[in-house]
Amino acid sequence: MSIREMEQFLLELGAGFAFVERQKRITVDSDDFYLDLLFYHRHLRRLVAVDLKIGKFEPGFKGQMELYLRWLDRYERTKSEEAPVGLILCTEAGPEQLELLQIGQADIHVAEYITQHLPPAVLHQKLEAAKRRGLARLAPKPASPE
Repeated sequence: MSIREMEQFLLELGAGFAFVERQKRITVDSDDFYLDLLFYHRHLRRLVAVDLKIGKFEPGFKGQMELYLRWLDRYERTKSEEAPVGLILCTEAGPEQLELLQIGQADIHVAEYITQHLPPAVLHQKLEAAKRRGLARLAPKPASPE
């Protein structure tokens, strides 16, 4: 990733992000793992681990990110910082899988990225579907009958 691409990526994430490391090596029980990108968010005062995946979201990605976050919490986090948060970027994520895995409760978030330019009508459909999913998540849950 070039400096210009990194700058553009950071601008898309929003204000307050600082680049820390690319391909962060994490060693656990003599096994090496590599976190794609590590950032620090100044306003949130926490590390942000970003894992880039090619293809559809798989449940195992959550476990991998949890390992990264626990390692960062133990070995990289300072006393003045909040616990690290993770972002998994993939080309497709099934909302039911994410809900059943309780992704948001684990300080892990999943986002889809687009690998090709979509026709405007398809892009509009995807945006509307994402809007509906977001509104459904925000809607109050009906009380379960006792």
